Amino acid sequence: MKVLGVDPGLTRCGIGVVEGLAGRPLRMAGAGVVRTPPDADVAQRLVLIERGLEEWLDEHRPEAVAVERVFSQHNVRTVMGTAQASAVAMLCAARRGLPVALHTPSEVKAAVTGNGRAGKEQVGAMVTRLLRLSSPPRPADAADALALAICHIWRAPALSRLQQARAVAHRAPRGTRS
Repeated sequence: MKVLGVDPGLTRCGIGVVEGLAGRPLRMAGAGVVRTPPDADVAQRLVLIERGLEEWLDEHRPEAVAVERVFSQHNVRTVMGTAQASAVAMLCAARRGLPVALHTPSEVKAAVTGNGRAGKEQVGAMVTRLLRLSSPPRPADAADALALAICHIWRAPALSRLQQARAVAHRAPRGTRS
């Protein structure tokens, strides 16, 4: 499975592509950031993010896209920019018919480090180890995007089984549901 992870941001949108299967060695196929000028109009910045994501999708042809789920922050401007960049990533994936998975920061940290409250340095160190890299990916946004892709690869089989179980339960006659 090849997954494109997206750590959404309006100034720096982290991108990471990981190949592999749960329980098997993983391989980084690419990592980087899409940058936009902070003084540019928000609409233009979103266009730049869309173009950058489309280039990554064209080059790497992932089977799924994992995006960090936007969570409430104290700074409304920051959360709005993050949400807008996240929506662009989901739109780009949906246009191509790619499944999109949203993972919270704590889910990603727990999957990669075993601790849902791990710091950026610990996440970067574990991404480096898991992908057998010589040094941590820089900037941290790229490491976070790789962590998202790793999290999705490891969680995808369980999520798929859960969706199948829900579908079966939904089709079952009302009297047979537990």
